Amino acid sequence: MFATIYLPDFYLQAALRHQPELSGKPVALIDDQEKKAVIIQLNAAAEKTGVRIGMTPSQGLARCLELVIKVRSHFQEKLLQDILLHFAGSLAPYVEATAPGISTVQFTETRKLASKVARVVEELAASEIVAQAGIAPTPDASFLAAHLARPVLETDNAGEFLAALPIEVLAIN
Repeated sequence: MFATIYLPDFYLQAALRHQPELSGKPVALIDDQEKKAVIIQLNAAAEKTGVRIGMTPSQGLARCLELVIKVRSHFQEKLLQDILLHFAGSLAPYVEATAPGISTVQFTETRKLASKVARVVEELAASEIVAQAGIAPTPDASFLAAHLARPVLETDNAGEFLAALPIEVLAIN
């Protein structure tokens, strides 16, 4: 069995990690390393005001004057990824840093697997890190389950789970 732990809006979580005063305010994130700065992630408050991914900061501000524009913090992203790997490593020795904000764990022992993974998600939440986790017989199925989890989703049959998903789910980046 495999478990994928997924930190939604990873770059935004990293940038806002030590700024609780911004919770509830519309926030958008840009990458200042790109030629043209565009919004790469945003929170729900910003999305409600009409701000969208791909807009320039000035377009976002035109939709919402209260919008806070943050720049990606590569240092904070590295720290957050290390925290994720630490917690994932507490589950089993076979851990992979799959992508930024995503870690996949392979299990040889499956007793009480869901409760172990739920404990890690709760520990991350106690550290003010939003996480979701999927458990499935294959790494790809666990990845998709993690994106749909609220906060943990377990499936024993990858074929049935995948067959029931709409095709739009495959556009997850």
